[in-house]
This record gives sequence, C-alpha cells and structure tokens, in this order.
Amino acid sequence: MLITIDGPSGVGKGTVARAVSSKLNFNYLDSGAMYRALALYADLNNIKENDDLKLKKLLIDIHIQFVTDEEGEDRVFLNTDDVTEDIRTNEISILASKYAGIELVRNVLREMQKRLVKNKNYVTEGRDMGTYVFPEADYKFYLDADPMVRADRRALQLTETLGMKFKTEKILDEINQRDTLDKTRKICPLHPADDAIIIDTTDLSVNDVVNNVIERIV
Repeated sequence: MLITIDGPSGVGKGTVARAVSSKLNFNYLDSGAMYRALALYADLNNIKENDDLKLKKLLIDIHIQFVTDEEGEDRVFLNTDDVTEDIRTNEISILASKYAGIELVRNVLREMQKRLVKNKNYVTEGRDMGTYVFPEADYKFYLDADPMVRADRRALQLTETLGMKFKTEKILDEINQRDTLDKTRKICPLHPADDAIIIDTTDLSVNDVVNNVIERIV
C-alpha cells in the first residue's frame, strides 16, 4: 500500500507521516530531505542552480540514504556524512525549493523515489507525492494550516532540533517566500491532488490529524 501526505512548509506533514507509518508498521519516506540534501551538497560545492554541467555531475555523484539509528531515530546521510541537522536550516529549505524547480533534478529524484517504494508499504511525504510522483497512490492526503500557526510550529521544531531560539516573524517571512516559490514554479507546483483528502490542521493536534488519517485508511 502507498500513502502520500503533501502540504506546504511547516504544516507538520513530516511528524504526521512518521506517526502514521509507525502505527501501520509501514516504511517512511521524507522526500523533502532528498531535495535538502542535494541543496546542501550543491551549496557546499558552490554549484549554482543554472549550471547544468555541474548539476549533472552532482546528480551522478550524490548518494542519499535514510538510516534508522539505535534509538529509532531517522537519520539522513549524504554520501558518508550524517546531515540530519545540517539540512534543517531555513536557508537550505529555501535553496531546496529552488532546486526543486529544476526539471533535471526532479526527474532524477523522482526515479529514486519510485525505486525506493516499489513493491513495499510506504507512507511518503512532500510537496508533489500525490500529484506528480505517485498519482497511483492508494490514499492521498493534503495538509494545510494558517501560515502563522505553521511559523510557530516551525520555530518550535527548529528549537528542538538545533537547540536555538528562532523569531517567529522571520520564519513567517521565510514560509511565505517558500510558499510562493513552491506554488508558482513551472515544474510540479504545490497543490492538492484532485482526489486528495484535505485536512486543515490549524486547530488540530498531531494526534487529531494522525487519527483522522488512520480512520480513513483502516
């Protein structure tokens, strides 16, 4: 079975997808982490998004792997380096959105994602899982929420992950910028699939959303 959970930045789709996959004993795919890891690699190697030759080489050289550590935490490895925390900055988030608008990048990562979930039970989350990558998915969900609520959630997530406090106002500006990039890009723009179940999470807890998703499936 394949379940997709899409939505904008900061809506909580990662937290929900991990919880749903755990309850169903399914595998979990964070597609956004793949774009973030690619963006980090490009940034570290000073590769610009309009440099086709270097991008092609990057896509050949890059290896992204998801590993569950001894404590049951999901870790993201870029080649041999654990970049789980490095890819969670707002700068990398915005940069990832720019690379996500490049057709060559999307085509390569899309094929990686398709190979990864083939013939397995998966909950995948991202921005185009149910629309462009897995239109054949068994269940599709699209989460949304008020931008200010998403900014508050994102600030809390960053504080817990990185151990530093972040200003909600600054994150709100970055979320609005990310939304504009995601929704207006020519390649695979962010929007709900025609057959997606849309859930407004503004006034819902994580458990409320998880239970809502589970009830639609089982």
